[in-house]
Amino acid sequence: MPLVLYVLALAVFAQGTSEFMLSGLVPDIARDLQVSVPAAGALTSAFAVGMIVGAPLMAVVGLRWSRRRALLVFLVVFLLVHVVGAVTTSFPLLLATRVVAALANAGFLAVALATASALAGPRATGRATSILLGGVTAACVAGVPAGALLGQWWGWRSAFWAVAAVSLPAVVAIVRSVPGDAAHADGTRPATGAAGTPGPAVAPGPAAEPAGTPRSAGGTGARAELRALRSTRLVVTLVLGALVNGATFCTFTYLAPLVTSVSGIGHAWVPAVLALFGIGSFLGVTLGGRFADTRPLPLLVGGGTALLVGWGVFAVTAQNPVTALVLVLVQGTLSFAVGSTLIARALYEATGAPTFAGACATAALNVGAAAGPWLGGLAISAGFGYRSPVWVSALLVAFALAVAALATGLRRVGAGRRTEAAAPTA
Repeated sequence: MPLVLYVLALAVFAQGTSEFMLSGLVPDIARDLQVSVPAAGALTSAFAVGMIVGAPLMAVVGLRWSRRRALLVFLVVFLLVHVVGAVTTSFPLLLATRVVAALANAGFLAVALATASALAGPRATGRATSILLGGVTAACVAGVPAGALLGQWWGWRSAFWAVAAVSLPAVVAIVRSVPGDAAHADGTRPATGAAGTPGPAVAPGPAAEPAGTPRSAGGTGARAELRALRSTRLVVTLVLGALVNGATFCTFTYLAPLVTSVSGIGHAWVPAVLALFGIGSFLGVTLGGRFADTRPLPLLVGGGTALLVGWGVFAVTAQNPVTALVLVLVQGTLSFAVGSTLIARALYEATGAPTFAGACATAALNVGAAAGPWLGGLAISAGFGYRSPVWVSALLVAFALAVAALATGLRRVGAGRRTEAAAPTA
């Protein structure tokens, strides 16, 4: 894999840390800026909404630039708003920086997914996607706990400074490593060599790139990419991604009260439990990267079924601390293996719209990340206890499997009808 993919993963690590680190900083922010804890919690909601809305909007903006320029603009804006957030004493301004940071994050991730697919070579989209998502899982394992520790030692502002500091070397590396692949005035675009460096200009078309490889955003316009998104299989894949991610974050959001109140694990061990889930997520994206390009169907079917069974077993045996710890690791692995594979399939299903496909995948994942915790919160508020989000996760995965089965059945029926219609002509 080209070194630049790991550079992009570093930036994704910083962005993932920023997205999740507020869970440990909200009380300090509320106290420092003299707002209520629920008001400070709105900072997390603002980021999620910005990611959902920003993914398609920023993809349109990114299509007007070369990928290198788009990545740099989005990442520099992300860095600067964290500097503003670290020094401001105004809560409304801090809230605004979270929205802008989410927009920049959404745009960066959409372009980064397309860039990774283009640089990884033919039929390696799954591996490239797993490297990028490895930045998110690393944020879960190390970035979020580190942000919480910085907040305890030097105040919540230090966590914002740390995110900006981690983003800076990624900016420098992108300048030096990512090829500028904007389309030329004559309609050609720079090619990339094996090392990821610009090569001779080539004309766009089937001969300019291997089959199955997403095309450069510089060679297509917004309308062309939108037309390429009219794929039922792509829509189904995105729905499945939202459902699986919703199930993941439904339980992950309430994992701390679950293991302390139901499993009987001490509060001091909560960071270790969260890190265990993060380790599982890292193993999951690694597993997804290994099989998403070559054997995606067995991974999705087998992994999805195992994920459903795992959530059910977790819900039934959550009172056993040993079983709970094992399932935290297993479910983290399965969730991210299936989720990362679905993202890779979305990019394969929209090879003519790599940037918009990445944007739609980003939006779908964040819809799940927002809806899952909300549904889990409704179950807890209804009096079903902290075990109920796990049952909700099981239901979401069951619904995802039902959608996949229905879509597969309808596709086979449609194929059969087309075959019968073509028989007389033959």
